[in-house]
Amino acid sequence: MRTATLGPAGRADALAAMAATELDVLVVGGGVVGAGTALDAVTRGLSTGIVEARDWASGTSSRSSKLIHGGLRYLEMLDFALVREALKERGLLLERLAPHLVKPVPFLYPLRHRGWERVYAGSGVALYDAMSVSSGHGRGLPVHRHLSRKGALRVAPCLRKDALTGALQYYDAQMDDARFVLTLVRTAVSYGARAANRARVVGFLREGERVVGVRVQDVETGGEHVIRARQVVNATGVWTDDTQALIGERGQFHVRASKGIHLVVPKDRIHSSTGLILRTEKSVLFVIPWGRHWIIGTTDTDWDLDKAHPAASSADIDYLLEHVNTVLATPLSRDDVEGVYAGLRPLLAGESDATSKLSREHTVAHPVPGLVVVAGGKYTTYRVMAKDAVDEAVHGLDRRVAPCVTEDTPLIGAEGYRALWNARARIAARAGLHVVRVEHLLDRYGSLAEELLALIAEDPSLGEPLAAADDHLRAEIVYAASHEGARHLDDVLTRRTRVSIETFDRGTRSARECAELMAPVLGWDEEQIAKEVEHYEKRVEAERESQRQPDDLTADAARLGAPDIVPI
Repeated sequence: MRTATLGPAGRADALAAMAATELDVLVVGGGVVGAGTALDAVTRGLSTGIVEARDWASGTSSRSSKLIHGGLRYLEMLDFALVREALKERGLLLERLAPHLVKPVPFLYPLRHRGWERVYAGSGVALYDAMSVSSGHGRGLPVHRHLSRKGALRVAPCLRKDALTGALQYYDAQMDDARFVLTLVRTAVSYGARAANRARVVGFLREGERVVGVRVQDVETGGEHVIRARQVVNATGVWTDDTQALIGERGQFHVRASKGIHLVVPKDRIHSSTGLILRTEKSVLFVIPWGRHWIIGTTDTDWDLDKAHPAASSADIDYLLEHVNTVLATPLSRDDVEGVYAGLRPLLAGESDATSKLSREHTVAHPVPGLVVVAGGKYTTYRVMAKDAVDEAVHGLDRRVAPCVTEDTPLIGAEGYRALWNARARIAARAGLHVVRVEHLLDRYGSLAEELLALIAEDPSLGEPLAAADDHLRAEIVYAASHEGARHLDDVLTRRTRVSIETFDRGTRSARECAELMAPVLGWDEEQIAKEVEHYEKRVEAERESQRQPDDLTADAARLGAPDIVPI
């Protein structure tokens, strides 16, 4: 298997190649489900393409809680099938498919009542662990444990003593959601798929009732391509209904968007060695370890405004701070918040008016010949959704097709990761880097870290950290443009790295340095560098302004004050 490089030339070549032949499967949508579908299809031997209107994972799939989990609250809803399925997928990702990207994370559940709550919650977590082990892929995580109040305060001194009578601690897993999607796309390309971001579907090709392809606009150049395919898969998440409208087909179900917002605060603001899970009147609230930070989320409210840039309002931020402060001995304030991000969950409508009760199950449909639609679901079960979508597409192909093999197909960077991790001290000495830097690279790129080390060997200045975001090396910015399909400064600061939410300046102090590192790879002149920096600064200011607004309507209007993309 060759290493996949999503460079600027490769994107143009991919669009040209897709337009030059009829594909077996074309996937529309570059989120986790679309990327997973492309990988599933190409590893069955199907000629496969995938197009994304903006950047990979730029919608829902870069704005999640960044958890790979079974979903304890679905267990409480007695949705045993969904939990069992998700726990199996969690185990596969941890053990086989992506051990370099998916990591165990502990959570503490404070108990507020004596007696009955420990029995009730303890039974649920014990069942959660048992279902994980019974899936055949759950033995890599520690089992839950019961803690007294004193024991809970020992692992989480941040908690108010009067906020708990004891606690349960259990394990789930987490990942960087945008990097995970990017790795899926690169894995699909390594097996022969064609992939292009900034390629927007503007129409469908029809022959009678049958869909036979799409018209795609190259958002970067303005050109248009006609791509023919025997089966088109609509995997556009919260945009499903909009995509269906392009062919005048509303579809057999409706996808409704639910907004969830998250806050990012520095690690030193919450003194704890474990994540927290708290119950609210509407849902659950997570406090999730995230490198040198914590992620606090999430909300669950209906959203029918701009889908591309869902905005967090002042009320959203206050809601999260108010609820997390009910258990913290030292309350958080607005001044502690480094970053804020908002995402939209694609929920299948029709079960309930309350978004927290809408279905997280997924659905696959074949509304017209040649078109498959997949929607709903949750991040953890993306692989199952992808398998079901390709199974449905195969019905429309007039030949035998191999079954799904993604359960046994590690993502790029997984092979050799554990061996390199064991050798990290030796690698660090060879590269002239601190071992912590090598660990950082291995946990973001796996065995592909060797490609970044090669860049540093060629230009030692790339081994230096960014001046205003020292978690990241300068090599990562160059690599994002040369190997990871980053087309704009926003792609790098928001998705290839998380500088936009991990620094109090939201990445503005790093913008110029990053743009100058990207420029030689992407052929930018000084004028384009200035445009990229200006665009990014306007985006940050629009987001800050939206977060000062009292409600969704005014927050949305403020966020839309910044243009969506930089013209080249």
